[in-house]
Parts: sequence; structure tokens; C-alpha cells
Amino acid sequence: MSDPFNEAASNIKVLTADETAQGRLDAWLAGQLGEEISRSRLKVLIKDGAVLMNGAPATDPQRKVKPGESYRINLPEPEDPTPQGEDIPLDVLYEDEDLIVIAKPAGLVVHPGAGNWTGTLVNALIHHCGDTLSGIGGVRRPGIVHRLDKDTTGVMVVAKNDIAHRHLSLQFADHGRTMPLERAYQAIVWGRPRPLVGTIDAPLGRSTGDRTKRAVQRPDREDSDEAITHYKVLERFREQPDATALASLVDCHLETGRTHQIRVHMAHIGHPLLGDTTYGGGFKTKANLLADDARDIVNRFPRQALHAYLLQFEHPRTGEVMHFEAPLPDDMLELAAALRG
Repeated sequence: MSDPFNEAASNIKVLTADETAQGRLDAWLAGQLGEEISRSRLKVLIKDGAVLMNGAPATDPQRKVKPGESYRINLPEPEDPTPQGEDIPLDVLYEDEDLIVIAKPAGLVVHPGAGNWTGTLVNALIHHCGDTLSGIGGVRRPGIVHRLDKDTTGVMVVAKNDIAHRHLSLQFADHGRTMPLERAYQAIVWGRPRPLVGTIDAPLGRSTGDRTKRAVQRPDREDSDEAITHYKVLERFREQPDATALASLVDCHLETGRTHQIRVHMAHIGHPLLGDTTYGGGFKTKANLLADDARDIVNRFPRQALHAYLLQFEHPRTGEVMHFEAPLPDDMLELAAALRG
């Protein structure tokens, strides 16, 4: 078997810490390798055992570098930045020469990125659309004008050429204020929002504690964006005499479209989505109030209970107002039935 750390291999880097070497391993390696590879990528490689220190795996990115230590790094081969088509089934609601509308399932990432270079909606669309993609920005690829989280289901529209991409992008940037764009979701949340019909107007920005999360921020913060969600309670599950409820089915219309907007806004008013471990993990014990069968269904629910059921927009070529709806997916129907009891 060949040695993956053979110094003769072109993808192996050998570095020796001199007397000035100090700091964390991932930071020191990033400084030595410069633009060749990012620190975040190095951190993953270290944890995966791709870095040897004096012949033994160094798997802690935070370990302190000491003068005299020798490191061998097995750098991965560069990946093709152009997404490739993959035969992934799509639920197509509508398609013409300019755009395609699909019902996205749970678990499907929209766009290739770190940790998800394959198996995405973009890969599926390249395979499905083939030669009907006319080259957005000079590259034959679908034009993503809005996104749904990996585990959010529902209706999405994707452009197939530059003209459609520009026109749809303008509509989403306008948030439906002067154009006919409309987006609506259904969510199952813990508790019973008060009032039953209301508006959440709370700016969003990156969380100061976790850069991967969003949080409600002061409007005067430089990185905060206006975020407005209109909601209406459609059904209350296990309602009590004091007008509280274990959970509720809520309709949410977006006036803006920020990352994780509904998830953060509903958590902000004390009613996070069922299954949302990022913004509502502390509410999971409420399932203990249910009988065994129902509790098991709630506890097994693997994602945030959020579905983009409605999307309306103006067709970029004809000007026709297009309206699409997708019913609640089976897993959310099962969840609602369990909550009803």
C-alpha cells in the first residue's frame, strides 16, 4: 500500500517549526501555507488525521506549536469548482425555457458549498435541465434567486438564463412591495402565539456568540437587516382551559427574506419551531406531556417543522403572475396528527 504521506507526492507539504513558531496549530499552518488553503479547511484536515507531527497524527487544531516540531500535511487534490450534473429526482411543478419551479424535499441542500459539493439542488438541476440552461454569467448553470434551508421543504423557483435571473432577483430584492412577489410558509411551533394574528418586526444579524446563527439585533447595528414576518395561528393543538396550547400550526407571510427569519422570529416571541435544535432545543421536553406514541413521533421528527407552501411571482418574459402551492409534506402531516391526539 502506498504511503499517503510520502514526501515525494506533489500534495504533501513538509514544514518545520523554527524558534519563532508559536500559537495554535491551525493558525500556524495557515500562516505558513498562505493562500494555498484556508484556516477553516486546515482545521478539518487536522481533525481528519491529515496532519502528522513528528510522524504521529496531530488531531487537535488548538494544540500549541513548539520550535523544532516537524509537520507533514496531506493536502487534498483541488476540486473542480464547476458543479456537475447528478441524476437526483426532482418534483417539478412547472418548467419552461426561462425558469423551473420545484417542490424541494427535506434534506436537499440548495447550492454546493463546504461539506456539500455534490448531491445538491444545483447538481440535480444541471442534470435535469441539460442544454436548456443558456449560461448565467457565462457559465451553464441554474440561477438561484432564493434559498430554503436544507431541512425546509416547499416551493422554489430557479432561473434558466440571464434575463430570467435578473428579473426574478429584482422581485426578491423588492420583497413584494411594488411587485407581485409573495411567499408564505406553514410552521408548527411550540405553544400558542399571542395574539393569534400579529406581526414580528425585529431586525436580524449574525449572532455574536455563534457566527453560523442569526439573532435579533438592535436596528442601529451595522450588520442588522430589517426583518418583518406576518403570522396567523391556523390551529391550536392540545388547547387548555386557560387558552394556552401545547403547539400551534402557524401561517407566516414574509415581508422580508432574511436567513432563518421565521425560525429566529418565532423563537424570539417564545414559540420556536418543533424540531429546530438550533433555535428551540430547550423546548423539546414539552413532548413529555404527550402519550407514548405521539411523544415518539415528536421526538423522532428530524428537522425544523417549516414548509414553504406558497410562492407567487411575475413571469420574467410574459409578465403573467404565476402562483404555486405545495401541500404540507407527509412528515409534517404525521406530526400534526400526533399533536392532535
